[in-house]
Amino acid sequence: MAIGVPPRFGVPHLSPASVVKRAGWQDSEEVRVSNWLAPWDGGEALDAGLIGLPYSGASINPSGAYGGPESVRLAFRYNTTYSPDWDVDIRGLRVRDLGDVGGHLTDVLVAHNKIETAVAAACAIEPRFVPVMIGGDHSVTAPAVRGVCAANPGKQVGVINIDAHLDVRNFEHGPHNGTPFRAIITGDIPVSGKNVVELGIHGFMNSASYMRWAREQGATVISGREVQRQGMEACIAEALRVAGDGTDVIYLSVDIDCLAFPWAIGTSATSPEGLSAWQLMEAVYVCGLDPKVGAMDLVEIDPGKDVKDLTSRTGCSVLLTFFAGLYRRLYDNAVHDA
Repeated sequence: MAIGVPPRFGVPHLSPASVVKRAGWQDSEEVRVSNWLAPWDGGEALDAGLIGLPYSGASINPSGAYGGPESVRLAFRYNTTYSPDWDVDIRGLRVRDLGDVGGHLTDVLVAHNKIETAVAAACAIEPRFVPVMIGGDHSVTAPAVRGVCAANPGKQVGVINIDAHLDVRNFEHGPHNGTPFRAIITGDIPVSGKNVVELGIHGFMNSASYMRWAREQGATVISGREVQRQGMEACIAEALRVAGDGTDVIYLSVDIDCLAFPWAIGTSATSPEGLSAWQLMEAVYVCGLDPKVGAMDLVEIDPGKDVKDLTSRTGCSVLLTFFAGLYRRLYDNAVHDA
């Protein structure tokens, strides 16, 4: 945060979103998401708040994932608020865009500290709402989880990571986008390894040593092949059971590289052993329904690698599907087309 600049909505390091996109066209019978998900005015009651984390300075491979929040915001113009898949119109859900958290050009730890501080302050805004964050590389998840924990003193937090990778690498190269879940499990925060679930993990993208380490910490690992064999309905139910066992809040992290090649062109490290878009949508919808899921992030969308905004548009569908579940959770008795 620049010297002399007051915190935005009382949240340090938060700035207005890099872009505000209004849909150029809609008719009288529909609402475009770009016209619904407006910037927050600081006073409206919220069910969920969008926060951009445009930082990818801690990527193993060169990454333009810092552009993820902007590319997703722009891609929302393609979407409306109604889905026949869930028979839900989310226009009644109170979601607003809070803005972006600034990073740091050269120092990963400074960037992460800014994210942690900002997320903690945002989560403490009353009345409480579900923070939905768009990265950025996956390194942003560790400070975001620390921020959520700081805003929920005395509460245990479970974590579900839907990903190609375990992201429990050691710290010999410092914190980066391959280390967030080691940082979370070993950090001085109320997250136990037994409440961490790694879901959709790909073949030939991880090491046996890191798999052993994760299991030694009590983490549950469900591979992409297991999802294909058992079905996502059973696997996400197990993930929520494990992450919610004795915890008060569940943090959901979605790395877009959890998807197989055709579904996620615009990211750095996906593979053919991944999930389908339908499997991912089923998972995030159920997580939106679950009363313990109190925070979410979506990471690793790299618009520089994307083709015709396809991956950014997939990211939009992920977030909107989570919102559909959240709408059902909060307003199940509401008239859906109100």
